[in-house]
Amino acid sequence: MEIIGMDSELYKELAKKIDFITDYIVNQKQSDSKEDVDETWVDGYEVCTFLRISERTLQRLRSNGQVSYSIISGKSYYQIKEIKRLLEDRLIKSGNDCLDDLIKQHKQYNEVRRKNKPQ
Repeated sequence: MEIIGMDSELYKELAKKIDFITDYIVNQKQSDSKEDVDETWVDGYEVCTFLRISERTLQRLRSNGQVSYSIISGKSYYQIKEIKRLLEDRLIKSGNDCLDDLIKQHKQYNEVRRKNKPQ
């Protein structure tokens, strides 16, 4: 194994560059996520909680083919664009403020998960 020594000023400069690159990547992800909100997937629990509907109502929409969804590991996921369509078609009697809460809380949840993720 080879040991490489480094001047403290050089180390500080390298650390600043790494921090700059990290900030750039995080900002890019945030700007990309703003554009792709409709493509975001949320689970059934989030949909029920923030749209103030029961799990049975969501199940009925799935069974009647009124909402598209995906099942991963036994859990149902829905795209935000599908939830918007349900609201526009008045299949769910919640307002757009509930949808905004859903999107906002989902983003916060993802940020917390990302920060707590072991590296």
